Amino acid sequence: MNYLGENIKKLGFGLMRLPTLEGGAIDVGQFSEMADIFIENGFTYFDTAYGYSAGESEKAVKPALVDRYPRERFVFATKLPAWHGAKNAEEARGMFFTSLDRTGAGYFDFYLLHNIGPTRREKFDEFKIWDFVQEQKQNGLIRHVGFSFHDSADVLDDVLTQHPETEFVQLQINYADWESGGVQARRCHEIAWHKHGKPIVIMEPVKGGMLANPADSVKKVFDDYGSGASYPSWAIRFAASLPGVITVLSGMSTLAQMRDNVSYMKDFAPLSEGERDVVQKAREALAAIPSVPCTACSYCTPGCPKNIVIPQIFDAMNRELVFGNAGAAKFGYMWETNFGGKASDCIECGKCEMVCPQKIEIIKTLKTARAKYEEE
Repeated sequence: MNYLGENIKKLGFGLMRLPTLEGGAIDVGQFSEMADIFIENGFTYFDTAYGYSAGESEKAVKPALVDRYPRERFVFATKLPAWHGAKNAEEARGMFFTSLDRTGAGYFDFYLLHNIGPTRREKFDEFKIWDFVQEQKQNGLIRHVGFSFHDSADVLDDVLTQHPETEFVQLQINYADWESGGVQARRCHEIAWHKHGKPIVIMEPVKGGMLANPADSVKKVFDDYGSGASYPSWAIRFAASLPGVITVLSGMSTLAQMRDNVSYMKDFAPLSEGERDVVQKAREALAAIPSVPCTACSYCTPGCPKNIVIPQIFDAMNRELVFGNAGAAKFGYMWETNFGGKASDCIECGKCEMVCPQKIEIIKTLKTARAKYEEE
């Protein structure tokens, strides 16, 4: 069947991790060069958000892209985080107009409610953002409305059931998270595409860069295949080969990353049956690495008197255990505990351990998380 975005090339430019100058400012010159390579090779989809780099990502879009190319040459997406700092509906809706002003884009091809989830979802409902974005679509300032999502497949199913007007969704999908009990990438893909018929923009195909330099056991699987393909190419092509995909966002930070991605996505071919088998073996190699054996069933959380986000904390810990990325683990920990209790909030009541099907020593593991990821 034909679907929204079917003809968009399957590599998108994610603007969350743009190159920076010494001191941290975005390197607009290098960003411009990267945009040139991207567009000259037929790619069109650029994705940012109101809050990326504290708004500097949106600001950089104007000199690097909008001022240098006719508007019809590119497809542009950004996102509204109603849960982030808005005290009322007026402030939340004002984010939309701030994004229009910063970027100078004139309109947004794809506009997203940013990071829908159980607690974050409440603000979009309270501030009536669902209605607001439909109004802006009627005004010609938005072409297509969707949302980005980091939560369970059941929550995704509920949101899409409540909001059938949604035209697309943005999901975290990569081969490492495909069978993950926390991210539930496969189940979310099935809910969005097969159950609700919503096309998908894929984010984090390289899992925040971790699949660009995976564990040695995973590298060996790909190296033994002998194709010479780069490690990130396996991850991005896996995601782009799935049905119902609009595009796959890669958060490129260097010209080298841009050139590599363009080289194998310019004339994209889906994974062959043999290549799919290789990815499955890579996934099995990842699963064999010792980690916290949490399946994110969440049996532990309803009875927690401190509302500790136990599955999310364990998922963050596994970023270091499985991928060796301590920075990503700490960032994940700090982010997730914004929405619930920290490891240090544990009062050792033991209610979580009594119901854990995996028999995880939750109290002990939370102490490890506290020691590693909380500031003293």
